[in-house]
Parts: sequence; C-alpha cells; structure tokens
Amino acid sequence: MIRTTHVAISFSLFVCLWGCDHRANPHDVEVLRRGLGGEPSALDPAAAVDNFSLQVVQDLYEGLTTESPTGNVLPGVASSWTIDSSGTLYTFHLRSTAHWSNGMPVVAKEFVAAWQRVVDPREASPVADNLRLIVGAAEIIAGHSPPSTLGVYAPNDHILIVKLERPAPFFPQLLTHPSAFPIYSYASARSHNPANWVSNGAYVLANWQPGTKVELTQNMDYWDRDNVHIPRVQYQITTDENAQYARYRAGQLDITDSVPANAIPTLRAQHSTELVIAPYLATAYYGLNLSEPPFAHNVNLRRALSMAIDRKLLVNSLAFGQSAAYGFVPPGTWNYQQQYWEWKDLNDTDRVAQAKQFYAKAGYSVDRPLHLRLLINANGVIKNTAILIASMWKDTLGVETELTEEEYRVFLQTRHDKKRWDIARLGWTADFNDASNFLDIFRLRSPSNDVDYNNPSFDKLVDDAASTPDELQRRTYLESSERAMLEDYPVIPLYFLVSKRLVKPYVSGVHPNPLDRLPSKALTIAAH
Repeated sequence: MIRTTHVAISFSLFVCLWGCDHRANPHDVEVLRRGLGGEPSALDPAAAVDNFSLQVVQDLYEGLTTESPTGNVLPGVASSWTIDSSGTLYTFHLRSTAHWSNGMPVVAKEFVAAWQRVVDPREASPVADNLRLIVGAAEIIAGHSPPSTLGVYAPNDHILIVKLERPAPFFPQLLTHPSAFPIYSYASARSHNPANWVSNGAYVLANWQPGTKVELTQNMDYWDRDNVHIPRVQYQITTDENAQYARYRAGQLDITDSVPANAIPTLRAQHSTELVIAPYLATAYYGLNLSEPPFAHNVNLRRALSMAIDRKLLVNSLAFGQSAAYGFVPPGTWNYQQQYWEWKDLNDTDRVAQAKQFYAKAGYSVDRPLHLRLLINANGVIKNTAILIASMWKDTLGVETELTEEEYRVFLQTRHDKKRWDIARLGWTADFNDASNFLDIFRLRSPSNDVDYNNPSFDKLVDDAASTPDELQRRTYLESSERAMLEDYPVIPLYFLVSKRLVKPYVSGVHPNPLDRLPSKALTIAAH
C-alpha cells in the first residue's frame, strides 16, 4: 500500500509540473536551454573528443564544410570546392564574408596551421587520426616528419589546396568534424575566459561555470548570421538523467540529451510528440585491458565473457530500441556489409554452454572464479547495464565483478591508467560515415586504442584499405579487418546506440541525423 501511494503521489506531481509549464513559465524565445549529460573536457577543436565537448564545439566553430540538420554536407567557410580527376586533390574557395568573432577574416593559412597542430605528435591530439588521409599526415603523427610537410597549402587568403593519399568520397563530410576546424590562436582555443575567446561559428563563448553550465551568445560576425534564429544558448550540465528530466518537466530545459528509461511508458502515452528517438552510427562496448592479466594472451577468457552476455535481455532492459551488437561497425554504415561473430544466432542454451567451455579453457571455474574491476562513468543507464552484465557473468560463469563509477571528466583520465581497471565501459560515435572511422581506433598507434590491441595483420588490412583507390576492394579489406579483430575479442560490443531526447513543442528544426548532430543554429523557438 505504501509503495502504491508513493507512485500515485509522484504521478500527480509529474502531471502538475508538466501541465503547469506553459502557464507558469512562458518560454523565452531569446534563449535555448539544452541539457548536457556531462562536463565538456575541452572546447579546443584539437582536444574535443567526448560527445559533451563536441556538442558545444560545433556551435562555436565551423569548418570548410558544414551539415544540414539531416546530415547532408553543405558549404561552410568554403563557398565551393573542386576535385581533380584522381580524386586526391581538393581546392577549396573560402568565403570573403567568413569572419572570426573579433571581426578578422578567416583565411586559408589558419586552416593550415590548425591542421598541422592536430597532427603534431607534441600536441598529442586525440583526433589526429581523422586527418591521416592527408599526404604526409601518417609520417608526421608517427614523429618521422615535421608538421610543415603536411599536404595542405594556402597560396593566398582565399584558396586552400589539400592533397590526399588516396581518393576518399567521405572527405567533405570528415571536414565537418572539429578536428578539421580552424583556430584563431592557440591561446583563444585553450581559453575558458570569454574575454579571450575567438571563434568562427554561429556562437561565441559567453560563460563557462564548470559543473553547472556553458553559455553561448550569437556571433554577429558569422557569415550566415541571418539564418541563426536563437540569440543565446545555455547548456545546463546535468549528469543525472532523472534530474535533467525533472528540469525539462519544470520548464527549465527546452531540449534534453537523454531520457530516463523508466519515463518511456508515460512519455509514449502522453507526450509522444516530444520524444525523439532515432538510430545513429555509434557503438557501446566494453574494452578489455590487453596489457595485463587476466586478459593479456587469453582469448578464451575474452570470448567466454562476451558469449556469457544475453544481449537480447540487455537491449530489452534499455527500452529505447537499441539493437544488440555482435560486431563493432554499426548497421547503416556507408559501403559496408555488417560483420558479426559466428555464434550470433546460437540459442541461449548452446551459447551459455560454449561460454562455460571457454571459461574453463581459460583456467577458471566456480572454485577458482575470475575477479574483475569494471570501470564506468557516472550515468544511470550505464550503471544499470553494468550491474545487469555483472549478474549475467556471475550466474553463468561465477565471475566476481567490482564496479568503479567515476564522474565523466575523471573517467576520461582514469581510462588511460590501465593499472586501475580490467574492463572499461566505452563508446564510439562516428566522426564521419565510413567503416574506417570505427576500425582505425584499433590500430596499434591510434590514440583511441584504449585496450592496447596489437595485431599486425589487422593493421595491414586497415592500411591496405587506406591505400587502395578501388571502393569494392577497400570494402573487402575493411570487412576482413573487422573479422580479424572480432576473432581476437579485444572488446565486447554490447549494443548499437540510438539518440534519445525530449524537445519542447515550441522548438523546431530537430531531425534524425546519422551522426547525432544537432547544431543550435538549425533550431528555432516559436513565440509563445
């Protein structure tokens, strides 16, 4: 009785909060209030690698190309470009109307300097691999050549010439990623002080209160400012999904970047038009620490843990329509046939039986159980998933799991300290729509190779894919590389993600996007 009464009271409060929103709190058409599920680690395009940083950075800067709300590539700072017959030489024509927020023109040499900085190994940029296609980039990243040898040139202020190692039809889309954005100066890119901030996107930094909010104001020197409809954007940092949901219900947020699973039934029944769920190119997975025992040189153990997970039960617990992952590259990736483990369609009885066999081959048993340290970032869904998977491992194999939960910015640092974890919950969201973006992170020297995966055969296949101009042959190399990686079990793919957010009825311009990008400049707030 007490439990039922509590639910009834909570539901009444829910209705009041939602129902009272528009009467008590008329929305402000001048300010877009967005929920942000974690603290940005950096607003420097060369350092922004987490999703929270990327959301904000894409409001602050613009590259040679940009995207429509649905993900189509459009001219950005470059008004046009040409490609030679080899498909490897691009000539970009910069707009004379493109300016920095201090009124200075955006010139071609600033792209040259920014890109040289990204690939410079002294900068240790986590997004350097995105520019590996450019002539000389691989040698520079490896420390064998100076950044000045990068194949990008500025013959004058309004022409930028880029030489690629091979044809890459996705290159214009890659340029929409922050790794290819220009910067005015190192100091402005690294500054948290709005007084020192200079950017070239639709917005400029107005205020950053760590742990609380990031505030932006419209860049009046932006070349396309007439098509920016919202003068101010406020990102409210709220790591707890339920707290973000409560702010949305109370009229304190116009858009969320997450939705608690337990709210889905009510939302679908009563506010379905405000619930926006769409698939996009992203994979949630567990990374296994291959540099130390118990996973180093023990593929049987890695396979046993992967097979012990009931992914059908897992995705059913998530409530948003995520799909189970038995491979790493998501469905819908351009020019790619999805790969997966051969045991994908085994019934549960056979799958569990095989998991136990591999667990025993690895040297473990009920009497000699495996003890694991699982590292996750603070997030309700991620924690519940970890608890569910730990339970599966316990029930199926007898594994004992110690769970460590850390605030997101702390987690980003801890994941590089492999003395502190055996398994880490990770995720990869596509920077551009191509399988190489998912597979390159497992190269031995990739800055995103958190698990220390080392397979020369895999690296060669990825390199072969990067060097062939034939798209069919390239696809074959990439698919073969994923199969080789899956056979080694360096990671445990869990599920392919969907974007999920709540959007107030007065906000328009939200569309499904394969890279889950939602720039504020594409949105409009209707007058109350």
